[in-house]
Amino acid sequence: MTSPPARGDGRLAAVFLAPALLGFTVFLLWPTLRGVYLSFTRYNLLTPAEFTGLDNYVRMARDPIFWNSLKVTVAYVFMNIGVQTVTALAIAVLLQRLTRSATLRGIVLAPYLMSNVVAGVVWLWILDTQIGIGNEIVTALGLDRIPFLADETWALPTIALINVWRHVGYTALLLFAGLQAIPDTLYEAARVDGAGEWRMFWRITMPLLRPVLAVVLIMTVIGSFQVFDTVAVTTGGGPANATDVLQLYIYQSAFGRFQIGYASAMSVALLVVLSAITVLQYRLTRAGRTDLG
Repeated sequence: MTSPPARGDGRLAAVFLAPALLGFTVFLLWPTLRGVYLSFTRYNLLTPAEFTGLDNYVRMARDPIFWNSLKVTVAYVFMNIGVQTVTALAIAVLLQRLTRSATLRGIVLAPYLMSNVVAGVVWLWILDTQIGIGNEIVTALGLDRIPFLADETWALPTIALINVWRHVGYTALLLFAGLQAIPDTLYEAARVDGAGEWRMFWRITMPLLRPVLAVVLIMTVIGSFQVFDTVAVTTGGGPANATDVLQLYIYQSAFGRFQIGYASAMSVALLVVLSAITVLQYRLTRAGRTDLG
């Protein structure tokens, strides 16, 4: 029989929770509620907000630039998540099955320690059509120079791969942590039964890694929908709006044209979309349940 908690434990817990709750309220909850309110107003930072009802949402539904930005963002998410998840899973399995070197894990994580802006600028120089070392390598192979960030076809996949390069190490380490929870005895028993690496991967690794993989997918999808800084420092939404992602359009509406109310409405719409996707992912992947007994 467990003893009841001491009377002072509740107060002590409140003391420790207070800084986190304060930060959550000031930096997350209040800005969210303020943004929802502003989405029903016309506001330009210089004059008081004027309530306009659903005008911003009606405008958003009729705005072709908004729908193009949403389409570009969804295309980016599919490119980024597809390549990043497969690559991260491969790296995590290799780290777990072949080597568990802390040094190698540090090298894999290194790109994640760089800010998105710095990574974007570095790759902008590397992939420059005229002087970039990337195109120097391309020409050394006897191929024509490729306008990675200056062509409508190449720009969005290039940005997706830049962000894959930066985030794949962090994603791989999250999956690696999940792999650590799978008992080695399961693999040993499978080897005794004559199972190969490929069969063990599909019959043991993937089913038991599913809850962790589901949570990682939810996190990476949310992060991918919020792509902004890499686009801002490389293409600025061009060429011909080929990389005009939704976050960039929201930023330009808010701080370029000072249409804070309209930008808030688009932000609320993005919040609703991400919430729906998160709930759907959680249910489809059964992220809250594990096959480990």
